[in-house]
Amino acid sequence: MPNVAQVLKAEIERIAKKALRAETTSLKKASVTFRSEIAALKRHVQELEKAMRALGKHAQKTAPAAGPVDEIPRTRFSPKSLASQRRRLGLSAEDVGRLVGASGQSVYNWEAGKARPRDSHLAAIAALKTLGRRAAVAHLATMGRPR
Repeated sequence: MPNVAQVLKAEIERIAKKALRAETTSLKKASVTFRSEIAALKRHVQELEKAMRALGKHAQKTAPAAGPVDEIPRTRFSPKSLASQRRRLGLSAEDVGRLVGASGQSVYNWEAGKARPRDSHLAAIAALKTLGRRAAVAHLATMGRPR
């Protein structure tokens, strides 16, 4: 006659194996799906890289040699020039900052040579040269707080 403890132990093992098998089969299926998707993505990336290389070779053959003509000209900036423009317009650093889209402290730093304006501000600073005193004051008035 078998021992009750042995029978109970064997039954627990059988049920545990059955439960583990059910859990692991879904994980194995998901793993297989993911691996096949990864392989498909790798193939797609390789195809795209191959196409890019082909386009690069084609572009090199058809494009003329790029020279300094294609470079974007940089706007020169002089702190002294900005200070003289500000004095000519009779504006405070805060007002000039509002016109160019920066703070008054930034304008002071630019004039002192402690910082250099970003490219987005350089275009607005260059536009100050064409602006007159009345036009600058009128533009500030339309922006909000009148001078």
